[in-house]
Amino acid sequence: MTIEAIRTEQTSITEEPYYEAIRDELEVFAAAYRNQLPVLLKGPTGCGKTRFIEYMAWYLKRPMVTVACHDDLTASDLIGRYLIRGGETVWVDGPLTSSVRNGSICYLDEIVEARKDTSVVIHPLCDDRRLLPIEKLGELIAAPPEFCLAISYNPGYQSVLKDLKQSTRQRFVALEFDYPVAATEQVIIEKESGVNADMARQLVKFGAMTRNLKGSGLDEGASTRLLVNAGKLMGEDIAPVVATDSAIAQALTDDGDMLKAIHELSRSIF
Repeated sequence: MTIEAIRTEQTSITEEPYYEAIRDELEVFAAAYRNQLPVLLKGPTGCGKTRFIEYMAWYLKRPMVTVACHDDLTASDLIGRYLIRGGETVWVDGPLTSSVRNGSICYLDEIVEARKDTSVVIHPLCDDRRLLPIEKLGELIAAPPEFCLAISYNPGYQSVLKDLKQSTRQRFVALEFDYPVAATEQVIIEKESGVNADMARQLVKFGAMTRNLKGSGLDEGASTRLLVNAGKLMGEDIAPVVATDSAIAQALTDDGDMLKAIHELSRSIF
């Protein structure tokens, strides 16, 4: 893997992203930012963690860099490495180094998916030192006050082998995310997909029923994101049962029995 394969360009969010606050996460994140504390977001897939970070980047008027972590992501991918360009060897900053230098918000999504050496890299940034050592350059970068490190993971989905170590998690202010209460989720679906209130209400009901299947054949129930996707299909005159089958059931599982069960739930509502 090359650094270009994982590097995400720094972006500035100029328009307010749509986000419905669930509890007091806005105030807690802002307070952590003012005190230069890193933030951990934990919660199921598709519940709004990434949208929340985008909203906070807009609110705090800071550029942000998002890195989608995966099995092949190494510490060097985050920090940077020497590359040969035009016959010359040049150093290229990774997304974490770039974020520190520029005072950006760096968001490491699903941090436990990355290799273990990434934890060692972020530790000095997550305590009072707020330092990023770059051994290959012999450089020690002090993070400016504007820099913020945020990470996320899904504790309900990760295996024991990919859990977040206590030595890492205790360096962060933690915010727990979950699917919104029914009334809030309905508002989100209406706003994001454009369906009417009655259809949004039915989608919320359907989503809750699939979530009840978690642990009984499903790893995860329908996320708010999937419900919004189904609503968008319905807005294009796709029949509700077809929209839920395509946007939700097929996205959740390949198991024939579970697909049949979800199809039946859909048809009982729509």
